[in-house]
Amino acid sequence: MYRRAIVRPPAANFAAGLTASQLGAPDLELARRQHDFYCRALEGCGLELIRLAADPDYPDSTFVEDTAVLTRHSAILARPGAPSRRGEVAGIRGTVREFYDIVHEIDVPGTLDGGDVCEAGSHFFIGISHRTNEDGAQQLAQLLAADRFTSSTVDIRQNNSILHLKSGIAYLDRNNLVVMEELAGREEFSGYNRIVVSPDESYACNCVLVNDRVLIPAGFPRLESELVRRGYRLLSLDMSEFRKMDGGLSCLSLRF
Repeated sequence: MYRRAIVRPPAANFAAGLTASQLGAPDLELARRQHDFYCRALEGCGLELIRLAADPDYPDSTFVEDTAVLTRHSAILARPGAPSRRGEVAGIRGTVREFYDIVHEIDVPGTLDGGDVCEAGSHFFIGISHRTNEDGAQQLAQLLAADRFTSSTVDIRQNNSILHLKSGIAYLDRNNLVVMEELAGREEFSGYNRIVVSPDESYACNCVLVNDRVLIPAGFPRLESELVRRGYRLLSLDMSEFRKMDGGLSCLSLRF
């Protein structure tokens, strides 16, 4: 059960952030409203929110998930693969230390984005991507092993349709793994009940189980129907403006 989440609203220069999307510039006011609905949804799931101020020094900083990996034993501060985002870690370090006695950090030459780390029970999938390198993944794996977690890497550098691993997979519970069609046949996921998502709904792979509800982006009826059929209670949220900036539901909070 999650008890808290760290969130940060979009700054005034949100549209200046990094993106490979071809969906156009985000509407700032709509993004702020969508973020507010997202925060209300987390509170509705029983979470206490730690609300950080918008940070115009880092246009991507609303995507707080990339700055850290939080487990039930310790926190690991990341080292984002995009140099323009590395300063975001300093902006969250103090908040993380308020709640964790044990705080590690990924060191040079490692890079790690939290969006490449998918927790699946006591196992962690670590994506090797254009943002997370092999050294960063190895450092994280060693830190997780010290806390008796297992982990495995998933190389997605040839999957140009996704930025981070969690853009293409989401672990729910009961061994259920939501996975985009492009990754569904990977050996790394063979031991899971794979809920395969078609290419036209692949954005919805980035859904999030928060206690007894699944947050899912609005507009993907086939995946919604499949999750309902499997007994999940859904909260559908409009993510249009964050999608324009290569962001998803998990990106907007650090849940612990």
